[in-house]
Amino acid sequence: MPATTGDGVSGWKPGDRVAVLFGLPMDQYGTYGEQILYPADMLVKVPNGMSLIDAAASWMQYGTAYALIDVGNIKAGDHVVINAASSSVGLAAIQIANERGAVPIAVTRGRSKADMLKAHGAAHVIVSDEEDVAARILEVTGGKGAQIAFDAVAGPALASLLGAMGQRGIVIVYGMLGGYSLELMLPLLMGGNLALHGFSANRLIEDPVTRPKVVAYIEQGLASGALSPVVDRTFDLSEITEAHRYLESNVQLGKIVVTTATAGE
Repeated sequence: MPATTGDGVSGWKPGDRVAVLFGLPMDQYGTYGEQILYPADMLVKVPNGMSLIDAAASWMQYGTAYALIDVGNIKAGDHVVINAASSSVGLAAIQIANERGAVPIAVTRGRSKADMLKAHGAAHVIVSDEEDVAARILEVTGGKGAQIAFDAVAGPALASLLGAMGQRGIVIVYGMLGGYSLELMLPLLMGGNLALHGFSANRLIEDPVTRPKVVAYIEQGLASGALSPVVDRTFDLSEITEAHRYLESNVQLGKIVVTTATAGE
């Protein structure tokens, strides 16, 4: 949205097109409104030629998927398992994996999204409702296992995922769609010399050292086209209830954006 500034703010001027970074408490900085009050150091410029809708659809997902770089140290040739792959973060992770020359393996629950995930850059797609996920990962990696798993599901499914990791692999857990707890077979963790790493993306933005690295990477990726947000559908602010119902239906592929009167500026 176009910005106005408060007293003592430098680096910004009224009318600048900006997007907000993530990580601030939503009970203090809610963003469902025509106008919001937000700290100046949590704003980023919207590049010329980019719509405000695409800008709104970029920062949270790429910032979260940046864990592949910050935590996973992703490199060319790595096999990267990405579950909940049709989410905005999952698609962002696919794009980052491809940008780094890695091999993204998308995991999705239903067959209906498999072709779309392939079209959006997944090298392999595993349908968890129909296939043994761990067995398929081992198959597509030639029995070596994956180097990185980017896990939004956790719960019991995480235990079986460990058996599909390669030596010194890392499992990055950033969500709990499948449950808050699980039992792990420690021999798999120990025998594979695996790392199980919990991740909260807020940390990257709160840290003044990592924040500019994240921002620079996303800005460069958006400019080059290596990162390109996928917007499934938009809703007007007056349709916020319908937007949440659509989100909960789990039929979307990518981001849902709520627009205001300034969305076309």
